[in-house]
Amino acid sequence: MSPDGRATSDNAVPSTASSVQTEPKQVPTAFKHPLDPLTPDEIAAVSLSIRRHIAAKSEIKAIKFITCGLLPAPKKAVLAYLGIPLSPGAKPESPVPIVRKAESDFLDVVNGRAYNAILSLNEKVEWELDVLTLLPEEFQPQISVEELIACEVVVKNNPVIQQLAKDVGVLPEQIFCDGWSIGYDDRFPQKRRVQQALMYARFSEHDNLYAHPLDFIPVIDANTEELLHVDFPAHYARAADGSVKLSAPSTAPPPIDADSFAASQRERIPVPRKAFDFLPDLMAQTEEGGYHPRQDLKPLHVVQPEGVSFKVDGHVLEWQNWKMHISFTHREGIALSTITYNDHGEIRPIVYRLSLAEMVVPYGAPESPHPRKFAFDSGEYGMGTMANELSLGCDCLGQIHYMPGSFVAHDGSAIVIKNVICIHEEDNGVLWKHTDYRPNGRSQTVRRRRLVVSMVCTLANYEYIWNYLFYQDGGIEFEARLTGILNVYAHKEGEPNPYGVLVAPGINAQYHQHMFSIRIDPMIDGLKNTVVETDIFPAEAPTGSKDNFAGNAFYTKDTAITNETARDYDFIKERRWRIVNKGRQHYASGKDVGYSIGVKGGATPMMTKADGWAAKRAAFLKSALWVVKDVEAKDSGTVRMWPAGKYVPQTRDEPEDSVGSWVEGKLPVEDEDILVYVTVGVTHIPRPEDWPVMPVEHLNVTFKPISFFKANPSMDVPASKDKLSVPAFESNANGSGTSCCH
Repeated sequence: MSPDGRATSDNAVPSTASSVQTEPKQVPTAFKHPLDPLTPDEIAAVSLSIRRHIAAKSEIKAIKFITCGLLPAPKKAVLAYLGIPLSPGAKPESPVPIVRKAESDFLDVVNGRAYNAILSLNEKVEWELDVLTLLPEEFQPQISVEELIACEVVVKNNPVIQQLAKDVGVLPEQIFCDGWSIGYDDRFPQKRRVQQALMYARFSEHDNLYAHPLDFIPVIDANTEELLHVDFPAHYARAADGSVKLSAPSTAPPPIDADSFAASQRERIPVPRKAFDFLPDLMAQTEEGGYHPRQDLKPLHVVQPEGVSFKVDGHVLEWQNWKMHISFTHREGIALSTITYNDHGEIRPIVYRLSLAEMVVPYGAPESPHPRKFAFDSGEYGMGTMANELSLGCDCLGQIHYMPGSFVAHDGSAIVIKNVICIHEEDNGVLWKHTDYRPNGRSQTVRRRRLVVSMVCTLANYEYIWNYLFYQDGGIEFEARLTGILNVYAHKEGEPNPYGVLVAPGINAQYHQHMFSIRIDPMIDGLKNTVVETDIFPAEAPTGSKDNFAGNAFYTKDTAITNETARDYDFIKERRWRIVNKGRQHYASGKDVGYSIGVKGGATPMMTKADGWAAKRAAFLKSALWVVKDVEAKDSGTVRMWPAGKYVPQTRDEPEDSVGSWVEGKLPVEDEDILVYVTVGVTHIPRPEDWPVMPVEHLNVTFKPISFFKANPSMDVPASKDKLSVPAFESNANGSGTSCCH
């Protein structure tokens, strides 16, 4: 694409998206909410402004856009605009003018250098470029969907790759690959935009290609579309003494000028040919005995005859005392902002912004080049750009409200995902219940309903389902569900498998972790917050003593975190954390009002070495909780967003703008505007039952009020008697309707 905006090739639109908008049609002249994401019109207008500037005022010949999104306004300006106070009992600050700003990363296609542009919407309602920054040559913006698609085209058409595939019986048209970031490989200069290609074969149009892994990994330059190198992983063999030995002398990568196949010291590995399909029409052809879906599953409908209980105005949602702003971003996917709760007429702020800020998937096989596999699925690719268009009745059940999202294409067009965020209500069992067991005692049962804000993202082989859940008792939950297809590699028959599981003949699923960093920008009754760490100890006094005669005593110990730091989760001490506002206390407990952070549903230690490649690039892996002070730019919002740095692809050390570097500043975080990063994850030792498509694995983090409300805030939720509930069988119909919920 040329700088003046003329596209030189068709857009590579992924199947997860809906449409492409190439030109601005009706650019908004004002925002409805200061945190509203850029519309498709705004994305097209911003990119057009950049192209015109480049064409008129630079020597750059051709560019491709990588990102384009809202640059948020300062936090206090947003809160003043919305009328949200900064401290308990205070009045909101007076509104100040807010200038709508955008930020974009793009590449000079000719020399490969990256630029960052900041623009603002001026008084003429035109996007005007304020700052254009040439990034250091080692900085690489995230990898675009179009680059991932192009990687496969480059590999397919390369004669070297075609010959390597032919050697194991794969034709050129059967060659497929997943483009991945190179991860860490210092044999390639950081100034080159490098991808590795994980190779597969596909023997029919929609065949599950992951059932046919190939035994080599090409490396390409995404800008020049050159093949740079081909790696052949070494393999394992059983020695005479029963030990497992690698075919190569070391797990380290051979020199770049060495013959990689010769260095692996092993033979080529045949491609597994057996089909393991997941599409029913293909399974009918390839499954032994055919495909026979279950016949005994009756319909289950979610019905709300009077409609939904939530209201949506643009990107602002209200439900059961909750109010929040919901935004699509190219990197986080879903970003929830300005979350408040109406506590009997008092609007109480709880969270300024909540999102998945980063995740990384380090694999556990040490032999080169497998250690390069630790994808930062947020920072390297983007959850929003990888999000699915959702389907009514399968991805989301019931009465659904969808929100759209859009991100920039290489040529500056807006790629639109029409139904990318799903909002609905669902029954979630019992909220609270009690029965007075005495004669003539009464009972009360109240069912729990929750609001679900969700998104589904496809990262090559894996799917991630992100659920933000809001409850009637003032609780919030972040839930991640993992499904999709295992990342697999070719396995030689009879080969030992010390770092993986043979899920099917010839198919090795390597051990790995999925590690997530959840960013919480709290505003518990205002901006001045503190994190308190609580440990639980058995009483020191021995059993039989006057202070602990029965030996049952235990107590809690609170420690306020006063300076920026990282904290580990301690199962032995039942460690927990809460975010409090010391400016307000509970009327009975005397405790500072707060919200607790529950990590038991996801606390996972990292398995990589602390000085290993993954941990150097993703320091957030090293601890379960990070507390830092928020820092804002001069005329825009926070500069502390990304725990592994803003520019993640091809980093080799801990970036300066990452959480591991921030905590070294030891800034005060007691009664301050703080940020909390929570690290949770899953250690995946694959099972054959995870193949060919994995049943969902899930983890969660909870945020629950603690001394925040006077009492249980859900006491006013009415009991329900569902008139559509009926006996399942005639045999138990008698008397089944005589009991009552209240």
